[in-house]
Amino acid sequence: MEKTGLKLTPIDINSRKDLDFKAGDTVRVFSKIQEKGKTRLQAFEGLVLARKHGAEIGATFTVRKIASGVGVERIFPLYSPNVDKIEIIKKSKTRRSKLYYIRDKAVKEVKKRLKSTTLSKKESDALQYEAPEETQEDTKTEE
Repeated sequence: MEKTGLKLTPIDINSRKDLDFKAGDTVRVFSKIQEKGKTRLQAFEGLVLARKHGAEIGATFTVRKIASGVGVERIFPLYSPNVDKIEIIKKSKTRRSKLYYIRDKAVKEVKKRLKSTTLSKKESDALQYEAPEETQEDTKTEE
């Protein structure tokens, strides 16, 4: 089999293969979106949870971000022509190659915040109920 100069996708495969990002890094992915016949770029910035299938043609990577208090994950094909460019924002050192535990960690933090807000709400309600009683006593002493 001889290799011919066939190029199946309009992206530079060698530059994508040389991208040095791994799980734990923060990346910004610009994907092409078609709306009403026009193409625009949409950025998705977040934490890389996993990178799968190495450098082969079906390689993918998962990016997670928090949007309006909700965790959003997207899986991008590394060599897709719909991915315009990938910017590495921040590099970090991790001890694992897949960071799926961050999903549970985020849920636990949210539950912890909800508990603390409900406690503070009860405390504030208690303070509101005590305040009118104190004002009634103050009015009785004034008379």
